[in-house]
Amino acid sequence: MSTPVSARHLPDDAEPAPPSTLVVFGASGDLTKRLLMPALYNLAREKALDPAFEVIGVDHLERGEDDFRAYLTTSMQALVKEGGGEFEAARLDLQAWNWIAGRLRYLTGDFDDPETYRRLAERLEKRAKENGHANAVFYLATAPRFFGTVIERLGAAGLTRETEKGFRRIVIEKPFGTDLASAEALNRRILKIAGESQLYRIDHFLGKETVQNIMVLRFANGFFEPLWNRDHIDHVQITAAETVGVEHRGRFYEATGALRDMVPNHMFQLLAMTAMEAPNSFGADAVRSEKAKVIEAVRRWSPEEAGENSVRGQYDAGSVLGRPMRPYTQEPDVAPDSTTETYVALKLMIDNWRWASVPFYIRTGKSMAVRRTEIAIQFKQAPSILFRGTPAGLPDPNLLVFRIQPSEGISLRFAAKVPGRTVRLGEVDMDFRYSDYFAAEPSTGYETLIYDCLIGDPTLFQRADNIEAGWSAVQPFLDCWAQPSGGVHLYKSGGSGPLAADALMKRDGRAWLPLSPAV
Repeated sequence: MSTPVSARHLPDDAEPAPPSTLVVFGASGDLTKRLLMPALYNLAREKALDPAFEVIGVDHLERGEDDFRAYLTTSMQALVKEGGGEFEAARLDLQAWNWIAGRLRYLTGDFDDPETYRRLAERLEKRAKENGHANAVFYLATAPRFFGTVIERLGAAGLTRETEKGFRRIVIEKPFGTDLASAEALNRRILKIAGESQLYRIDHFLGKETVQNIMVLRFANGFFEPLWNRDHIDHVQITAAETVGVEHRGRFYEATGALRDMVPNHMFQLLAMTAMEAPNSFGADAVRSEKAKVIEAVRRWSPEEAGENSVRGQYDAGSVLGRPMRPYTQEPDVAPDSTTETYVALKLMIDNWRWASVPFYIRTGKSMAVRRTEIAIQFKQAPSILFRGTPAGLPDPNLLVFRIQPSEGISLRFAAKVPGRTVRLGEVDMDFRYSDYFAAEPSTGYETLIYDCLIGDPTLFQRADNIEAGWSAVQPFLDCWAQPSGGVHLYKSGGSGPLAADALMKRDGRAWLPLSPAV
């Protein structure tokens, strides 16, 4: 085994990001304190940020800069104490956090008020004179309804205009639209203000090491790619299970649901990385074009077919990790008769040469037995002729699993002989864990993406065509579920989802991998 190396420093071939100002709209929100600040803290520990880096938080809440720093400091301390989330630091490095805290600024303002952007422009102009650069990244950590408004206001104030002294980039969170028509409309709206090269549509799953490692494993190892096709693979399962419920996001979730929240972005990005053809380079457009081709090849079911190949679920009362959970319909800001899904399972087909006849099964849900995101590749069963008439039994299919979170790694399951006088088969797992080979400290996934945005690398961000292709593929499910008969199946909190999802697999002679801590 190789000697572990520290991950809290920049690689030898990487340079710190250029001096820049990160303007965060929605600075008092959950995303900022739970994910953005931990990511910036980790980047500070890596010394990946320029000394002239600064953050300007923008929000409608009246507060001073000292109060803003104290609020985020308290939030960081609470994240370290609580643990269990995507930021899992054992302790807070005060030197690194103080470095970030000393660069936090705050601007009170309404997102739709031109005065907010006039005052922001003054601050950026002052910084440009003080530091000799005008680089700025505008991060929209807001509710989706503000995306178009903020970008239009930025454009009207001249803040999206790039010059020789500085770049201007815009990071847009998900969900990007609520269906195909709204995504297309939003793209048209914002592309009138900023060029595609300035727009960074973010999906933090793509910042996870294991997700990026999918391409490396496939294309840098000669023994995988020849098997990566319909001749050898039986089916693919992509799972994103969460133990948390909707918590205090009931209002958002009622208008969104599991499909809109997870599938056209997170889940389809994992599918694209798994199924894409090899790009001709690691250039941003080369990689993103191959991903777009895969999503465009996802079969568009009719609304009737969509109903047959999907399951909607909603969590009921139960217990998750020993903690009692109330039904979704009793969560704050949720209608008592809500039919919003907190779980979705889909069967998808990719109509291209490589994947013809190979089903891709996707499931994602809240209030589940475990927190786990993984991609499982099940290979076709080996011929059993050799073992006919022996006590060995039929060999089980080989299984390759990419663990995205919480324990990043890859495992390969294969058959081996059980010691003894007769030939009996047993399953064994060959397991690779990142923590065994690289002393990689936990990260949120945002570190890589923020750094890439600052240096101008859009490879891991979505283009307009990626976004629209994803919505096009899920639109039949939305159309089907909009019918009066489109109800939801209840499932017990702390379980594996509704029984109907098991039936979706069983009818094809397959089964989901169990959601248990032992797997």
